[in-house]
Amino acid sequence: MIRKHSGELGGKNRGLAQTIVNSSLGDPFQATILLFLKRLLILTTFVCGTPAFSQQDGPVVVVRLAEQVSLIEDVPLTGTVISPRVAKLSTEVSGIIETMEVEIGEQVQAGDEILQINSELDALLLEAARAETEQAAQELEDSKRRLAVAKSLAQRRAVPANEIDSLAAEVRIDGAGLKRFQAVEKRLAARLQRHKLIAPFGGIISRKLVEQGEWIQPGQTVVELVASTGLRIDFQAPQSVYPKLDQSTKVRIKLDALPGQTFNGAIEAIIAVADPSTRTFLIRTALNNPEVKLVPGMSANAVLRLDTGARGVVVHRDALIRYPDGRVTVWVVKQEGGLGLVSERRVQTGASFNGKVAIISGLSPDTLVVVQGNEALRDNQSVIIKHAE
Repeated sequence: MIRKHSGELGGKNRGLAQTIVNSSLGDPFQATILLFLKRLLILTTFVCGTPAFSQQDGPVVVVRLAEQVSLIEDVPLTGTVISPRVAKLSTEVSGIIETMEVEIGEQVQAGDEILQINSELDALLLEAARAETEQAAQELEDSKRRLAVAKSLAQRRAVPANEIDSLAAEVRIDGAGLKRFQAVEKRLAARLQRHKLIAPFGGIISRKLVEQGEWIQPGQTVVELVASTGLRIDFQAPQSVYPKLDQSTKVRIKLDALPGQTFNGAIEAIIAVADPSTRTFLIRTALNNPEVKLVPGMSANAVLRLDTGARGVVVHRDALIRYPDGRVTVWVVKQEGGLGLVSERRVQTGASFNGKVAIISGLSPDTLVVVQGNEALRDNQSVIIKHAE
């Protein structure tokens, strides 16, 4: 009621002041009186006044409860998509490349032919070896036949015993000769097979270092083959997280090639050998979504979510106000009916994770804090409360 009376009085005073201003008669005495009355009315209006805001006025703020939860430490990492198999392929024999069946960037399957070395001379050597093997086999058969005849005659004492022994030795010699020629034939056949370079596994030709018509030597790299399946993502992690890490630790992965998307990952291996130059160790991960197309060499970012084993108060990161002098505060709301009064409270922050920040001191659980509309608040200011969804 008081605010209504003051408002009416202020309105009447303003109306009267306007009437005085508009009633200029040109008389100096009257002008002096009117000026005095005008100033008096302005002072009366100022003292009685009309409030700028009613009790229901005030800025709208969005609030959230400070929660007590298990504290998680988020550790950011950078890494690279790698292939489980990378091979620098070479031939086992020297020669001129007769055919080259692949190009850089081409996908090949296990067993595909990559190149063929001219094999004319080795083919002729193999043909000669087969002929010698056949000859040795015939000689062995003849030796066996003559030994059998001699044994038959020996039963009638028509052949001396020492001749039987001589023929038996000949059979053994011819048999050894046959084995030697057979081994030579197998060696030349295997060498002939090595004139072809075959893909040992499926993948992509990432480098091609020779061309058709070139002479190559054994051990010389001709192509580099990178497996395109079973890709993994390697991250270098700081040594400080090693005691807190195991293969059940959750990993959130982002690929620079797929902006705006985040994937769940699983730790497959923890390589417990630290790099002395960077004081980091290797974590090998895989995406839980096999449908994501990866390419070796892609860059990736990840966040390790480490359970600290402790519980604490956390607030949404938008609740924090940071000052140039290093102070960090939050606006706390004391709720009264549909409205609230705000007050600024200084806090000490800890680790941040998943859009939240741990509060080490200065705030208790279940306290309402402002997360939107906290840019220009004043202590003990009335606000309209809206709870975050």
